[in-house]
Amino acid sequence: MRRPHATGAAEPVHEEVPEILPEPVLDTAPDAGAVPGEVWESVVEVALEAAPVAVRERDKLLAEAVRRVLGSTGAHGAMAYLRSRDRRSLVLCTLAGVPLSIMSSFRRVAAAGPLPVAVCFRTGRTIALADTEDTMRRFPQLAVGLPYDFVSACVPVEYGGDRFGVLSVLWPASDEGVPEQAAGQLDAIASRLAFGLAGLAGSGQPVEPAGDAAVVELPPPAVPSTRVGLFDWNTATGALAADAVFREIFGFAPGEFDGTVSCLTRRIAPGDLPEFRAAARTALERGEVLAARVRVLGPNGRPYPVELWARVPGAIVDGRTHLVGAVLDVRTLTAAAAAVERLREGVFSLDPDGLITYANRASEPLLRASREELVGHHLWEVLPWLTDPVYENRYRAALISQQPTAFLATRPPDGWLAFSLYPDIHGVTGRVVAAEAPPGAAEPPAAPPPPTTTGVGGTHHLLQLASALTEAVTVRDVCRAVAEEILPAFGGQELAIYGVREQHLHLVSQFGYPDGFLDRFEGTPLDARVPGAETLSTGTPIFFESVGELAATYPGLALDDMGAWAFLPLIASGRPVGSCILGFDLPRPFTAEERGLLTGLSGFIAQALERARLYDAEFALARGLQQGLLPHRLPQVPGIRITARYLPGTQGMEIGGDWYDAIVTGADLTLVIGDVEGHSVGAAAAMGQLRSAVRAFACGGEPPDQVLARTNRLLLDLDPGLLASCCLVRLTPADGTVRIARAGHLPPVLRHPDGRAEALYVAGGPLLGVDEEAAYPISELRLRPGSLLALYTDGLVEDPALAIDQGVERLRAALDHGRAGEEMEELAERLLREVGSTGRVDDVALLLTACGPATFVGAEGDEG
Repeated sequence: MRRPHATGAAEPVHEEVPEILPEPVLDTAPDAGAVPGEVWESVVEVALEAAPVAVRERDKLLAEAVRRVLGSTGAHGAMAYLRSRDRRSLVLCTLAGVPLSIMSSFRRVAAAGPLPVAVCFRTGRTIALADTEDTMRRFPQLAVGLPYDFVSACVPVEYGGDRFGVLSVLWPASDEGVPEQAAGQLDAIASRLAFGLAGLAGSGQPVEPAGDAAVVELPPPAVPSTRVGLFDWNTATGALAADAVFREIFGFAPGEFDGTVSCLTRRIAPGDLPEFRAAARTALERGEVLAARVRVLGPNGRPYPVELWARVPGAIVDGRTHLVGAVLDVRTLTAAAAAVERLREGVFSLDPDGLITYANRASEPLLRASREELVGHHLWEVLPWLTDPVYENRYRAALISQQPTAFLATRPPDGWLAFSLYPDIHGVTGRVVAAEAPPGAAEPPAAPPPPTTTGVGGTHHLLQLASALTEAVTVRDVCRAVAEEILPAFGGQELAIYGVREQHLHLVSQFGYPDGFLDRFEGTPLDARVPGAETLSTGTPIFFESVGELAATYPGLALDDMGAWAFLPLIASGRPVGSCILGFDLPRPFTAEERGLLTGLSGFIAQALERARLYDAEFALARGLQQGLLPHRLPQVPGIRITARYLPGTQGMEIGGDWYDAIVTGADLTLVIGDVEGHSVGAAAAMGQLRSAVRAFACGGEPPDQVLARTNRLLLDLDPGLLASCCLVRLTPADGTVRIARAGHLPPVLRHPDGRAEALYVAGGPLLGVDEEAAYPISELRLRPGSLLALYTDGLVEDPALAIDQGVERLRAALDHGRAGEEMEELAERLLREVGSTGRVDDVALLLTACGPATFVGAEGDEG
């Protein structure tokens, strides 16, 4: 039997302790069913956070929302993000069913970034990801951070035009993707949450996040259960007040318990009475006793275990004669633990954060570690041969995918172990057994490998920034990627990137600094005694956790309102490139992991910045070439208004193949829009050749179908290895006749004089460069006065969150909602702003044509 014990190092109180007798009698027996209020206050102490009422109400709304998500949608994980005060970030505020340790890399998400949470927040549209392939295709940055098999959805939280944040939800992987019935539930929950947040905001209360994310505890599994009974014992008189559960645990029938300790002791196994009395004395001497185990005699005379927890209540004056506490019925749990202990294979349990909560006896020789060493730690922390991040990644995969997983590991110096992990929303049950070496495997190493310094979570930051910098080619791209990735990830408010030119530091990019503050540092020599220069000259990062530290090290240095700083050297291939400075609004400690991560990230930034400098020079040359291939001016045609826009891709420096043209051919006007696949000098060269060919064939009087057919054959003869799409419209201003031919291009969008807009899904042929015999049918219609025709390339309507048809519909809706008197130039700018994706990477070409007096006639000659 386990002996009673107490925690703490307090010395016993040397005073007279009342004798604990088995038969004390009450003068007046209390009501056996009554439980004094102080029992609840003494046994269960609830520490309420000293937070404003509005903050507590906000957190209550968030917790209720994630619980509703898990309870009504079949999801296993739910997270609530709220916008930051400056609207630059989305902050993870509440989560349930997903370990905070796994989501730590996503605690702050850049609102302008490419993750689905950010895109959902910016666009106000639900984003559903059906599987791993869908996630990788549309949001590769998310797949980098969570490379596991799951289904997810993001739902905006908005009310009355105000968008507060996003609900993000995870389901186990399945063939059906997001459950069909879940969509309506998620919208309803998000709307309810938004309504509550709007109420707080309307009353002038802040709803923006503050503090760490709150983890919502989920109800534990129903079986096995532990019953808890409460008691209040006056040891001087022997009076014992107990609740109904206490009486049930000790097997008392209704009315059988008389409210005395002597009645209770008759239920305790005789051999355990000394332990019971010793526990009471210990509690009175030391102030508490924890988990004292005694046996209770059941109705059949068979004993079963219970645990006693008691303490001296501080609120009672004669506290040394009073004990309050609880009794735990641990029969079911004890039986379960005994069954697991009898197994010859290792069994262990991990909580949602991966900490070991239990390990059976058989696991000790297999893992070569005692249970005391294991419990409360991660496997990969205790066992050096499991420190490879691949093993932690297996645990993360099990929890996020909610699918069992298995793996082999070498246990130096002479063995292999097979691990199996079985997850649910409460954690992971693990199994470990001895295994044979896989075929062709090398011998286990004689000693375990050295421990890794960066875990999977920290590695995510490196991968995330590396992924963003891979796509960032210009200096501007690099600086934007750093601001969008590093500042939100580490909670920074200021960023400055300096470059080296002629042994002086020159500001390349800054974010968050007060106007003019950095002017005094422009042109700082590399040998100056300022932290931005010294970090570069020494090649060592410099961290200041408070204003006092920085002011003491650099007296007289101009300071702004920040409370902590990180100065990072940017060194590429051994040569100084510049400095990166991060500012934080409050004092903060920099952990060893954060220092290591920021140091590693500075290397990525330096390499990208050096590469970007070279690309920028080529970028300017390439863009000049491309602009030279586009029309310098559009023709002036009576009764016709034309305007065009061209925007280069927002990522990368290579030029694209989008083009537009407007050609006067006698009494007609030919409008052309096209897109050569790819982004390269070859694509631009092919674009120039096709534009010249279309212009030559159109000016020669060829009808639209023949213009495309001859251009198609020319592209095949040139054999550039590229395909192209094209839409050609021949407009006769005199009668409003329009003839349209399409080669794999998106449909034109027509706005009628009454403001109604429609996409013209007219017949078309294949892409140019596919089939030498391809035909391109002509579709004919007529336009009324005031009609407007929009031709565009796919860069305008593409969005990772939408199917391409939805993007076309968004353009149609934007034209449909035009305001009276809107000028063509205003319209073009509005379409680019409202329709174009903020995450656009492709080039955009847009050609708008407003027609003069004419009559719109339907396809069959009916009035439209």
